[in-house]
Amino acid sequence: MKNTKELRTWLDDLQLDHPLVVAGPCSAETEEQVLNIAHQLKDSDVNYFRAGIWKPRTRPGNFEGVGALGLKWLQKVKAETGMKTATEVANANHVKLALEHDIDLLWIGARSTVSPFIVQEIADALAGTDKIVLVKNPVNPDLALWLGGIERLYTANIKNLGVIHRGFSTYDKSKYRNNPEWQIAIELQNRFPDLPLICDPSHITGNREMIFDVSQTALDLNFDGLMIETHFDPDNAWSDAAQQVTPKALVKIMDDLRIRKVTDTEADYRAELNNLRAQINVADDQLIEILGKRMQVSDKIGALKKQKNVAVLQSKRWNEILGNMILEGKSRGLSEEFVLRMFKAIHQESINHQEKILKG
Repeated sequence: MKNTKELRTWLDDLQLDHPLVVAGPCSAETEEQVLNIAHQLKDSDVNYFRAGIWKPRTRPGNFEGVGALGLKWLQKVKAETGMKTATEVANANHVKLALEHDIDLLWIGARSTVSPFIVQEIADALAGTDKIVLVKNPVNPDLALWLGGIERLYTANIKNLGVIHRGFSTYDKSKYRNNPEWQIAIELQNRFPDLPLICDPSHITGNREMIFDVSQTALDLNFDGLMIETHFDPDNAWSDAAQQVTPKALVKIMDDLRIRKVTDTEADYRAELNNLRAQINVADDQLIEILGKRMQVSDKIGALKKQKNVAVLQSKRWNEILGNMILEGKSRGLSEEFVLRMFKAIHQESINHQEKILKG
């Protein structure tokens, strides 16, 4: 992608004084449900009304969407509220039907992004259209795969593009449904600063109580907008009930998060400072998570040493680690003094963990 500035055209043309908002139910369940939610959102800052029509589920037998019938409901949303519409597409037939029903924004889901064959099929079906197409990050944390999807669409002469950060699957247990791995989105933003970047806090958190905090982090990191799932009766939604908020709650979130555009020098400084501080917060969270995992391994080593009656302190091993870390730190611009202090503290904490196990 050479002239990436053209990718921002569709977003700039909206001339928003707040972040872009794409909102609506996870799944279109009934015509009444779709229209009820849409009418509650029509006078809000929502720019696109979203609803899942085809729902790829992890296991068969779960609700997999109402199919093409739901596209007619989205047409009614546009006719009755004036809101533009959005839905997910996963193959060429979905694209054909969405275009026939004049859906304004299409997105490619995380399960589809992992397959270059699927993305290429969708790109071929969309070639020559002026629809807005957003690509969710792949299920696995693979930046090259994510960018590859965008490049396939760009090569098909689709220029109204953007990406959606919805977090990444992980085997480790976490407070998130999908770990945000913010550093991947930050790296994407650094490489292509003109590529519109939307955050999907619903799928990152899997928990409506965490939507606000993740949304605020995204905006602090200069994301361009949010995709949030909303339902008038979230607890009884047919899919992803725990992560949907009511329209009233969504409006409150948007009001609290609103960030207006400013141009004065002091405001620019503050905005940039907030962005850099947000990046530090992300890095700090990762440090704590990694240190926690390291201590869990130390606990296992302590248990093994107790079983074999081995001393906690292993000087040769410790000196090897310290020497390697000093060299690695220097290669990353860290002073020897800092690396020594940091790893001595980590080593002491590991010893404390293991001694506690041996005495237990």
